[in-house]
Amino acid sequence: MKKKQLFSVALAATMVVSSFAACGKKGTEETNSDPATEAPTKEADNGSGTTATQAPTDNGSKEIKEFTAFFAIVPTTEVNDDNEVKNMIAEKIGAKCQETWLVGQEAKEAVGTFIAGGDYPDFMEGAAGQSQLYNAGAFIPLDDLIEKYPNVKNLLSTADWNALRQDDGHIYWIPQFSAMKGEEKLTVHNYEAFWIQQRVLKWANWPKLETLDEYFDLIEKYLAEGEKINGIDNIGFTMLCTENTDFALENPPMFLAGYPNDGCCIVNTDTLKVEDYNKSDIAQQYFKKMNEEFKKNVIAPESFTQTVDEYRSRLCSGAVLGIVDQWWNFAYSVNDSLKSQGLDEQGCMYVPTAITLNKGDKEQWHTSGVDLNVSSGIGITVSCKDPDGAMKFINDLLDQEIHTLRFWGVENVDYQKDDQGYFYRTPEQRLEAAETVYKTTHLCPYSYFPQYSGTCDDGINATKPENQGSELYDNLPDSMKECFDAYNAKTYCDFFKANPKPGPWYPMWTFSNNFDTTTPGGTAWQRMKEVRLEWLPKVIMSDDFDKTWNDYMAAFDDTNPNAYLEELQTELDKRIATYNELNK
Repeated sequence: MKKKQLFSVALAATMVVSSFAACGKKGTEETNSDPATEAPTKEADNGSGTTATQAPTDNGSKEIKEFTAFFAIVPTTEVNDDNEVKNMIAEKIGAKCQETWLVGQEAKEAVGTFIAGGDYPDFMEGAAGQSQLYNAGAFIPLDDLIEKYPNVKNLLSTADWNALRQDDGHIYWIPQFSAMKGEEKLTVHNYEAFWIQQRVLKWANWPKLETLDEYFDLIEKYLAEGEKINGIDNIGFTMLCTENTDFALENPPMFLAGYPNDGCCIVNTDTLKVEDYNKSDIAQQYFKKMNEEFKKNVIAPESFTQTVDEYRSRLCSGAVLGIVDQWWNFAYSVNDSLKSQGLDEQGCMYVPTAITLNKGDKEQWHTSGVDLNVSSGIGITVSCKDPDGAMKFINDLLDQEIHTLRFWGVENVDYQKDDQGYFYRTPEQRLEAAETVYKTTHLCPYSYFPQYSGTCDDGINATKPENQGSELYDNLPDSMKECFDAYNAKTYCDFFKANPKPGPWYPMWTFSNNFDTTTPGGTAWQRMKEVRLEWLPKVIMSDDFDKTWNDYMAAFDDTNPNAYLEELQTELDKRIATYNELNK
């Protein structure tokens, strides 16, 4: 049976079952009714001792509400209006959302356009422009609505919700990626790393790369002697240097010095003081190395001017040997493209390296658990005419059945279930899940709405396919399995040491991302970002590194970085004090 026909049969069967197994909701009830007045529903442990009420599965004859959302990021895949799973979810919960994304602008520019017009979609996440939206009064307080909807309320702990409160005491947004349910199941290093193509490692007989010098030495040798892909000249190394992705440009010294991803600073765990890695000796050493690699034609000149789409397109060609980036910023689109072209089996997929600047330095690229991002998230705007219905939409998307639809798809169409209830995909299903057309027309993750990692209510399965241990390994092309086996790895996380979070402040980027120009530290932060974006490309491309570095340092000092560090220190002290008070 063809997949389209199978989906139609599965959809019809599911809707028939749903009509006989509704979770306590009659088809004539209002979609924004108060959950407190409903019949009892099944409850499930969310892993923190609390429970989450299951969403209704029978929409009956109710009209489907339609919401709008804007996310100030460049999407990996956009979902069509007639997407099959999107419409299936709509039939089950009585609502759907038209999502729009950043196109041809930086986040702050796009957000500023909305603010100037004074008219917003129902949901927004401003990314780097989140504080602009907040200061413009674009969001409504969510406190009462959070209390009303159990799936939302139980997404985070009370302490985490309190950490999201602004100066006026209210909560205005929900972080989408900060929730863990049940047991942690983690197979993907979702964070930053220096990545290298599998074919390069195989060519060198699977070396253990420990330092930045070893990483670039290998790329240099492969550029000189290695094979091309489809006749295209290899590109040694590239990265992104846009406002929204400046982490790839400026913060590698933090990791190479052996510190975890506080993002905006180093926290000295002995003194509990913040330190600025931008002016450190290791930063100067790192950028001197990058300058040397640029002069050797290893680093592509377009690295400093390319857009996110152009960058991803270059990676999809299979020609780029190495990158520094966060997994979430490239892998979900690039890996699928490589698979669809057969380039995965030619060794073009990327493997993370746990390198430091000097051999033997502590390595902290990967930390366990999820990070609470207080700086941004999805909010309901003042333009939304049905805030209650909007929060109910979020609540219903967090129901286990709907969450499984979002990320696993339809049973017997997108995944199978064995006799023990374990989810898996067939080779055909894995291939289809990677196809762009199939993702846009069939799968609907609502990828920037709140979600959770960890374990499903059944206590067996990961909430997302990429974190299902056997599924990740089985889904790898033979070329990557060979690589994983060579390094005794079953997951991407196995390429790193297991590091706990360093302290209750972690990570500090969840504070600095909310900086705006209303404080001296926020003003300094904005100027620092502007100076780095202007000067670091010059430093890397300079014919006279020492002079350009000194000029950069002078421009950096003019930003008043001490004001920034002082506000970071105040926040660090506050987080530690709050933690100590709660754990007396």
